[in-house]
Amino acid sequence: MDRRRFLLSLAAGLAAAAAARGAADLGGSARPGPAALPTPASRSAAPVGVPGLAPERPPVGVVSRLPGDTGSLALTIDDGTSSEVVGAFAAFAADSGVRLTFFPNGCYRSWTDNAAALQRLVDSGQVAMGNHTWSHPDLTTLPDAVVVEQLRRNQDFLRKTFGVSDTPFFRPPYGAHDDRIDTIAADLGHPTVTLWNGTLGDSRLLSAAELMAGARQWFTAQRIVVGHANHRTITTVYGDLLALLGERGLRTVTLADVWAAPTRRR
Repeated sequence: MDRRRFLLSLAAGLAAAAAARGAADLGGSARPGPAALPTPASRSAAPVGVPGLAPERPPVGVVSRLPGDTGSLALTIDDGTSSEVVGAFAAFAADSGVRLTFFPNGCYRSWTDNAAALQRLVDSGQVAMGNHTWSHPDLTTLPDAVVVEQLRRNQDFLRKTFGVSDTPFFRPPYGAHDDRIDTIAADLGHPTVTLWNGTLGDSRLLSAAELMAGARQWFTAQRIVVGHANHRTITTVYGDLLALLGERGLRTVTLADVWAAPTRRR
């Protein structure tokens, strides 16, 4: 997208979010605005979590919401068919401090195209990664050997591209999984099957109004919201998303902020 228009939209959203801090939330009680978050650090910097949030061990099994009552929201971004959109997400995170969890499909060149910008965010802990398979098939239709290949190939991609050699998080394409798939994923190092309880609905092409309607419906505390780095529409509403987070007193977290696991890096 046009960088100048993006920054203008971002500035407008930040101003609106700042003005909304301290306003009443949906239930009418005052809540703090989004926490001040660290800016991306150099690649040698240790990952920084969210102040006041003590991560738990990653659960074994299926999760679809955040635990507790911390006023947090996990915005998780899948796929990555568009290099422009992945690049815009990296700029959005760097410029705003929003914390994101990406579930890339390594078959898309968008991730290597934007690896340098994303690497700084991964190393600072502002962005976390999970395994979404190499090429997004319905795993329940595939034999065991192909399921293993899909997960291992994407593991290799995450390690070689971003230095992420351990992530407990696995998101099955289309949300399609069963006990067999869960067992294979756990055996390969992904015990946490990560679904969602809110969606932007943008796996298909939406208008800006449609996308924001989804955000207004699902941007509430303890949600895991799924979006996609596929269609350009989302890059036009970043400022509106920030304003909504501010109005509702929500802070963004990565899944690794909530469920931490030892991470080896290259």
